[in-house]
Formats: sequence, structure tokens, C-alpha cells
Amino acid sequence: MSGLIAPHGGALINRVVADADRASVVRSAESLPKLTLNTREASDLEMIGIGGFSPLTGFLGKADYASVVDRMHLDGGVPWTIPVTLSVDKGEADAVEKAGGAALYSEAGALLGVLSDPEAYSYDKKHEAEKVFLTTEDAHPGVKSLYGQKDLLIGGSVQVVDTAEREVFEKEELPPAKSRAAFEAAGWKTAVAFQTRNPIHRAHEYIIKTALEIVDGLFLHPLVGWTQPGDIPADVRMRCYHILMEHYFPQDRVILGTLPAAMRYAGPREAVFHAIMRQNYGCTHFIVGRDHAGVGTYYGTYDAQLIFDEFAADAFEITPLRFEHSFYCLRTNGMATAKTSPSTGPEERVFLSGTKVRDMLQAGEMLPPEFTRKEVAEALIEWAQTTT
Repeated sequence: MSGLIAPHGGALINRVVADADRASVVRSAESLPKLTLNTREASDLEMIGIGGFSPLTGFLGKADYASVVDRMHLDGGVPWTIPVTLSVDKGEADAVEKAGGAALYSEAGALLGVLSDPEAYSYDKKHEAEKVFLTTEDAHPGVKSLYGQKDLLIGGSVQVVDTAEREVFEKEELPPAKSRAAFEAAGWKTAVAFQTRNPIHRAHEYIIKTALEIVDGLFLHPLVGWTQPGDIPADVRMRCYHILMEHYFPQDRVILGTLPAAMRYAGPREAVFHAIMRQNYGCTHFIVGRDHAGVGTYYGTYDAQLIFDEFAADAFEITPLRFEHSFYCLRTNGMATAKTSPSTGPEERVFLSGTKVRDMLQAGEMLPPEFTRKEVAEALIEWAQTTT
């Protein structure tokens, strides 16, 4: 990994069981109590295993959990903003602690891994909601998920033997060790990551290309783990990314990889979390735009940028690139932001709300070229027409 940015915490974690050891770990799981992981927990287990959550080696124990919730740092002082936890009920906790470990299964009944050195503890869901999501309303999808968890949490180190059932994009499966190798093979010392759970429209394209002016390459890194109902499916989004890469980006300066993480919709805290993950993948820069990882009206437009100022100047090696809301300016006939456009109001700016986009797609209406590329619009219309 010479020449690349160091992983968060200094070392890239690998908790995936080697092929030679897999049979032994699977046998050991047969005598352990079973815990069934929900979709988010299974996704977190995969991210721990491949090193995307470095320096974590397992689900958070009590001290780390409390420190992350209240101070946005692990107990040892490393910045960390989102609790990575596994919930259990009292009976499960007692059985796992007595046995000294647990076998971790998916909801479909597949063995995913093994938990060792368990530590069960109680927690306050409302307090976590207030600190992490800045709201206790269960209308917030992240809070709703939190409130649906069991009454105790259990920490411990993990070994991963398999990943949860999810859609796999074989060519784009680039865990941190492989993305770093790809950057080195491309000769990149600097790379900017772009996080997205949506198709890329012209505003996104504008800020991505602006960032690409100052680094060696772009890591287009869409999240393909759990998202809330109503979000565009991962396979449709991937088709749109390939269209853009083929027609509108320099192909030798863009690498597309998937992020198997789950969305929390935690706004500011999740922006930092997303940056940390991308440092582990080898990126030196991370785009933070308007309402990053937000939902509804729970967060201010640029709160996800301002939160980085709450940390020490040397807290992160990765550099956040802060972009204002971008749009197509009718006065200058080009993409712009409020910093670069002479336009004075919305009548001179082309930008569509998510609701308007969905309505147009379902009606089979072509999105304006100032908003999205024609080929992308056609792909989205085709998808929308099959879902109505």
C-alpha cells in the first residue's frame, strides 16, 4: 500500500476467514448459540470483515458504544461517529456470554460468521436517537430502525465466513484491499470518492468533475446495501453509472466500485462515517455536498459539512471537499453554484425536486437535458414504466 493514504486508525483490518481455515470455523459455529442478524447488522458484519470499518474488529462493546454516541470517538480516541452494534434479547445475551461466543446467521438461515469475547450491555434507544440522528421521531427511518432493535447490545470480535444475501455486481466488487490495488495499478496517489444512493444527475456530474480537476482519479462508489423503500434499486442505478462512464467521463480516470454498507440517514454524522470508509478504501478526498445522507427536513442544508469543523484539524487524513448546491444556470447556459452563477433566483435555475422527478418518470416524460443526461433519463423512464 506504499504511496496511498493510510487506513483510518493506521491498519486495514481483515476479519474474513481464509479458505484454509473456513471448515474449522464453520465446525466451531455448530456448538455455539445462534444469533440472527437483521439486514443492517449483516451489512455491518460484511463491512467489518473486509476492512471497510477499520479499525473495528467487531461490534462495539460498552465503552466504545458510549464514547461513540456521546463524543463521536472510539474509547481509545479514534474519531468514529456511528454506532456499529448487534442487538439481542436477555435470553440470547445470557446464552452467548455463557458459551463465550455466538454463530451469526442471516435472516435466510445462512451462516455469516462467529462472534467471540462477547460483552452484553444495556443502552438507551432514545438517547442514541437524540445524539446520532438529532431527533427522536420514529418517522425518521434511522430512528425507526433503532427503535425496532432488541433491548440489549452485544459487542465482540468477529470472524466472517460469508456475506449476507444481497445483489452482487461482480465486476464492481472492490473491497478496500482490491480498490487500493486498483488505485496503485492506475498510478493514482490521490483519489476522490463520490458517495451516492441515487442516479447521478447533471448537478452531481458537475461537482464530481470539478473535484476531478485536483486529483488523479475518481472512485465512483455507490452504496448498494439497505436503503429505505422508494429509493431507486441498485441495479437500475448501476446501469446509469455505466452509461455516464461510457459517454461522459474519461474512462481511464474513473473506477466504479460498490459499497455494501447500509444507509442510516444520519445526516452530519453519516457524512463523517462515509468519509472514514472511503479513506479505508484508499481515497484521499471525499465529496460532501448538499444535505449529505439526509432525509426529510431533519438536517440543515450544509450541516454535513460543518460537522467536520467539530473535530481536531488532524483528526482525519482524508480531506472533505465541500460543495454548494449546484444547478443549471439559464443566464450563463451552464452548470454553476451560487458562488459562480450571476442568476438571482429559481426562475433562472434548472433543478427538479425528487418528487417532481418521480412524477415525470412515472408519466413517461423525458427529464430536461439541463437536469440529467438523455441516456440516463431513458434508462430511468424504462425502469419507472415497469414499476407503475
